[in-house]
Amino acid sequence: MVDEAQDLINMIYGKKTSKQEVQNTSKKILRKSSKAKYQIFDESEFTRGREVLGEIIVHGMMASGGTDIDWLIEHKGSFIILEFKGFHNDKINIPQGQMIAYEKLHEKLNLVTKCYLYIVGCDDIDFSNPDSPIWIFEMSQWLNNIIPKNTTDIYDQKLNKQNKFIVYREYMEEINVEKLRELIDSHWKKFEKL
Repeated sequence: MVDEAQDLINMIYGKKTSKQEVQNTSKKILRKSSKAKYQIFDESEFTRGREVLGEIIVHGMMASGGTDIDWLIEHKGSFIILEFKGFHNDKINIPQGQMIAYEKLHEKLNLVTKCYLYIVGCDDIDFSNPDSPIWIFEMSQWLNNIIPKNTTDIYDQKLNKQNKFIVYREYMEEINVEKLRELIDSHWKKFEKL
């Protein structure tokens, strides 16, 4: 967007673009991924289904909250689970109940089969661009205390302890969408051999 605006300004003021600038601009062309393997054909029906589920818990009930698994892949009895979280001020928030459930799920599945469970942090992202950056960690890193288990914001002491874990971008591994796809496929190939 900035490059387009600069090109427009240069055109208005008659500035000539150098050969080097043209080459640099052509290198910035965004790649696009192949067509998505699965697509939502009826978005309104998909949205309606989610809204219907939201009516299960009502005022007056003791139970509250709730969450889902963003992506669960099963192959030959083994699993890849992905949970996507958006960054806010270079940190993601994971409800404690959700993380406890993921810990137990990861532990129990790995007793009888193989399970990789990834937490994926992302900014406003275009997953169709294979070069888009994301940040990840795997549940085994969490369980081995490689990822700090903060329930208070270490950068903002004014915030009280929350019922959520705060994970900072700096503790996660930066990869791109294409690498995430390769990682998923590498696990799929391992499952083929089990």
